Amino acid sequence: MAVERTTVNPWNWSLELGYNQGEVVAGHTRTLYCAGQTAMSGDGKPQHDGDMAAQVALSLDNLEAVLGAAGMSLANLVRLNVYTTDVDLLFQHYGVLAARLGAAGVAPTTTMLGVTRLAIPTLLVELEGTAVA
Repeated sequence: MAVERTTVNPWNWSLELGYNQGEVVAGHTRTLYCAGQTAMSGDGKPQHDGDMAAQVALSLDNLEAVLGAAGMSLANLVRLNVYTTDVDLLFQHYGVLAARLGAAGVAPTTTMLGVTRLAIPTLLVELEGTAVA
C-alpha cells in the first residue's frame, strides 16, 4: 500500500521556512521513531565543538544513517524536532538543514526548541525525527 501524504497549511508563511503546519499520513505500514541525533562520530565521540553548521550537517548525516538502516530516507520524514542551545546561532546556519530537506523533497512538520544544554555540553543541536513508509 502506498503512503499518501496530505499537507495541512491554513497559512503559507511556514512554507517559506521549509515546513508544513501539519501532515496527514494514510496508508503507511511502518513508522520509525528516531532518537535524537547529534554530532557524534560512529564511535560515540562528540565532534565539531563550537561549529553549529558542522554539527547540523553531522546530525543530519546521523539521522539519515538511522533512516537508511530502516530502509528509509529523509523523504520519509513526517516530523522533525530540533533542539538547540542557541536558537539565534542555529538560524544563522538553518540553510544547512533546509537545503538537505529541500533536496529530499520534504517539508516535515517541525518544532524548534531552545534548551539550556544537551546531554553532552559541547553539543549545540539535536534532531529527532519520525518517518513513515
